[in-house]
Amino acid sequence: MKITIFGTGYVGLVTGACLADVGHDVVCMDVDHGKIDKLRNGQIPIYEPGLESIVKHNAESGRLSFTTDPEQAVAHGLIQFIAVGTPPDEDGSADLQYVTAVARTIGQYMDDYRVVVDKSTVPVGTGDKVRDAVRAELDKRGLELDFDVVSNPEFLKEGAAITDFMKPDRIVVGTDSERAQELLRETYYPFNRNHDRMIFMDIRSAELTKYAANAMLATKISFMNEIANLSERLGADIEAVRRGIGSDPRIGYHFIYPGCGYGGSCFPKDVQALARTARGCDYDAKLLNAVEEVNLSQKHVLFDKVSHYFQGQLSGKVVALWGLAFKPNTDDMREASSRTLMESLWKAGASVQAFDPEAMGETQRIYGDQEGLTLCGTKEQALKGADVLVICTEWKEFRSPDFANIASALSEPVVFDGRNLYEPEMLDRHGLIYYAIGRGRNQFRMD
Repeated sequence: MKITIFGTGYVGLVTGACLADVGHDVVCMDVDHGKIDKLRNGQIPIYEPGLESIVKHNAESGRLSFTTDPEQAVAHGLIQFIAVGTPPDEDGSADLQYVTAVARTIGQYMDDYRVVVDKSTVPVGTGDKVRDAVRAELDKRGLELDFDVVSNPEFLKEGAAITDFMKPDRIVVGTDSERAQELLRETYYPFNRNHDRMIFMDIRSAELTKYAANAMLATKISFMNEIANLSERLGADIEAVRRGIGSDPRIGYHFIYPGCGYGGSCFPKDVQALARTARGCDYDAKLLNAVEEVNLSQKHVLFDKVSHYFQGQLSGKVVALWGLAFKPNTDDMREASSRTLMESLWKAGASVQAFDPEAMGETQRIYGDQEGLTLCGTKEQALKGADVLVICTEWKEFRSPDFANIASALSEPVVFDGRNLYEPEMLDRHGLIYYAIGRGRNQFRMD
């Protein structure tokens, strides 16, 4: 099938590459000439395991190409995916200007039937806005052309996006058109052979499904962080509690790991957008508001622990920081807990020596020559001359470090672990003081 993808960000590039990899003829369109030039030269603008090889292979085979020409893009694909950003507006609602701009572009150039697919995460009712935008442009041209609008939300985890796309748990399609339904079946047939993963519904339900899924996962995280904070005050161990409740199949072990708060491009903005949608229809979504409030508070927990340890005297202190990305296997630092921590440390007069396997370039882009920030080539270099170590991201290479080296490198043998990577007894044996999230032993009360 001939498919066009508008947007070469995280969702658009993964979608385009994976669809090309199963044999579809895909054109990815972006208004960013620099990004398109890099993609044509085999340079991938984001880090995602496995993505670079798939993009290069399919570009070389001719199944995947890149353009900045909107007319060419609209002419190419029977299926037109909209996969552009929907950043949060000032009031927390999703900004749809890029989505509607693409819809208008399709209406300006289409000369035959098209299926317009909302792949971007969009609020309920966006399908109507997209349909109106396409129709308005056709009316300007005096044309009566058929087209269908479909909601097909993505469910891609950063760091595992290729697997998620190639072996999806479900493929949600919102449409009221049998013609569009069959075309989407054909599009996704290669990913659907083992058993039928496609779930068809109306457009508004599909739009809400995406937000509901992310809000549910964010809720589980914030709930566990609440219980972790309670564990510290009661002298309980959240890791024991986690195992105890996770063994219940109604709860399960997924997304019940406590930590220093969630970040990334999805959970924060999607929870905010859904809460804003609720307010727009005169509903007070108390739980959604609480999920966001808990998360914002949780991002300050590590700083509070470090500050408490030094009795508020952080001026001149040097903090070694392991992990900058909001999660492992990505270089994405959007809403990352590390940013909240670093900015609080700098404000208090401390400096940071940081290392991350993939997010060093992104950190440099965000903070530039920030005073008090040193980017180190290895996790060991980050320890040299530091007072304490703080861990913000659970990268695999942080799981079994040389504890003896940590103890000898730090002026204060203290580890603040925002992801509960270690067992307290293990660090005890190496003479390290260990502060984690919700672990009853060696914790101090912050109330």
